[in-house]
Amino acid sequence: MIALLAGTFLGSALVTLALYFAFATHPAPTAERLSDLWTLASPRSSRKAHLSQKLQAAAGSIGALIPASPQEARRTEKLLLRAGFRRPEALKALRGLKLIFPVVLVAVTLESKVYRFDPLFVLVAAAVVGFLLPEMWLTQRVRMRQRWLQRGLPDALDLLVICVEAGLGLDQAMLRVSRELALAYPNLSEELQLVNFEVRVGKTRAEALRGFATRTGVDDLQALVSILVQADRFGTSVAQALRVYSENLRTKRRQRAEELAAKTSVKMIPVLVLFIFPALLTVVLGPAVIMLIHQFAPMLSR
Repeated sequence: MIALLAGTFLGSALVTLALYFAFATHPAPTAERLSDLWTLASPRSSRKAHLSQKLQAAAGSIGALIPASPQEARRTEKLLLRAGFRRPEALKALRGLKLIFPVVLVAVTLESKVYRFDPLFVLVAAAVVGFLLPEMWLTQRVRMRQRWLQRGLPDALDLLVICVEAGLGLDQAMLRVSRELALAYPNLSEELQLVNFEVRVGKTRAEALRGFATRTGVDDLQALVSILVQADRFGTSVAQALRVYSENLRTKRRQRAEELAAKTSVKMIPVLVLFIFPALLTVVLGPAVIMLIHQFAPMLSR
């Protein structure tokens, strides 16, 4: 009897643990870091990178046939830089996608017979959407990358303050912070490493930092760059300036969170009106309506 109870208890415990580890939404931090390292070292990632380079080269060869004005080229190059694409072939690849996507969408529309409703409007709309789709994707990627940069800035700033107060110079501190944030915030780590590389090849620190602000386009990073440039120019304490800006950044983060919390009630009104209230009224008033129909249906049929 005791053996049966012990076996039942152990079996239940094992099943519970198996279900927990199978459906847990937040894996352990060590497992996340190991999986990231495995992904970086995996040959599958190198094959994907090689395939993306081939596709980019093919789209670039097509995009070289499309002329573009200098103003449009500068604007697109700025968007590509802020999206993380620094190779010169990226601009030609984007132009090639603007030519490939309309052709593909028009072909899909012709194959699916959707154009029969209104051939002129549907085909023109497919071509226009295909032409605008790469630009929309690039704009969305820029926003996502800026959001990740802004999210990783407080951690980077705290680490930067610790490194500077420990005695490291600003360049060595940024290099150290970039190494520490390589897994958590790879975009910010890459930008900090690029700043350090530009200083090494001969650019002044002010030029490298201004280029950092221009590439990212994040307001908080632009303010940080202005503080660092002013501290370097006037010889003030970099650690003190960073600490003061860190406190201001925390205040801004709290205010931004309060703003998002205040918008929540307003954003819930359309959802409540369109989805929750109709279902609630159907459940509450449905039986009463059915009873009224059964009561008055014989009277109406006479």
